[in-house]
Amino acid sequence: MILTKIKRLFRAGAINFWRNRLVSFATIFVSVIALFVVGSLVFSNVILTNTLTQLENKVDISVYFKTEAGEPDILALKSSLEKLDEVKEVNYISQEQALEDFRNRHRDNALITQSLAELDENPLGAALNIKAKNPSQYESIARFLEGDSELVSSNQAGFFSVIIDKVNYRQNKQVIERLVNIIGASRKIGFGVTVALAVIAILVTFNTIRLAIYTSRDEISVMRLVGASNTRVRGPFVVEGIIHGLLASAITMAIFYPLTWWLGPKAENFFGGFNLFDYYFSHWFSIFGILLLTGIILGVISAAIAVRKYLRA
Repeated sequence: MILTKIKRLFRAGAINFWRNRLVSFATIFVSVIALFVVGSLVFSNVILTNTLTQLENKVDISVYFKTEAGEPDILALKSSLEKLDEVKEVNYISQEQALEDFRNRHRDNALITQSLAELDENPLGAALNIKAKNPSQYESIARFLEGDSELVSSNQAGFFSVIIDKVNYRQNKQVIERLVNIIGASRKIGFGVTVALAVIAILVTFNTIRLAIYTSRDEISVMRLVGASNTRVRGPFVVEGIIHGLLASAITMAIFYPLTWWLGPKAENFFGGFNLFDYYFSHWFSIFGILLLTGIILGVISAAIAVRKYLRA
């Protein structure tokens, strides 16, 4: 019995959809625009997150050691750093590797190459490259290395000063602080824009669906006169809302396919290896799920609220 009623509601909804197909297609068109905005916001947030992550990964601080510092002492300090909650990664660069890297950077400079060849000893010390979990945490790490931290005992502070030549945080402090501010502001602006555009898209779609149901107000009045229940009156319009959401989400995904395919290589060159089409392809089901759920919820809620106005009349 219940199944029969559900079938009738879906059949009535499908009939209404096709009978008012001009209005239905207009509603779907507006819904596609709204879902396209939602989908674009998904891609924009992914691109923003990827870009900010790349910026964060490019920031680090380096600890340069005196040439007489022993490798066991340096590795002991490396181990202490890795135990800090703020530290994400510590890479050790030996004296030999530091010299090799220096030669490679200046291989086109004949004067420097000749000067290095004339030296009997390696003039460069070992180094540690440190990456923090968050750029705002470099200050705390630098204070630890400088012995100005409650986590460092007086003996450790003295030990650090003996083997450490310099920490380049102070030279990079302005850049790091500026990056922290940019990342924070970008995330806040991105969130604000996302919410604003999503609300606008939802309001436009909601009003379009209300207008579509307005054209059926006489039909609703007749159904009420013959004693139809509220569920029987509301059901077909809710089904129409579901159909609108299904078709709009499918069309939107179809639009995104060639668009991301075209933008993929361009985004990869501009955003440092991030390919928009690869993301679309690998996250197809999750993106479609977001659009489908948004479209159906938008259609169903808008239809239910709009019909309620006429049920109260």
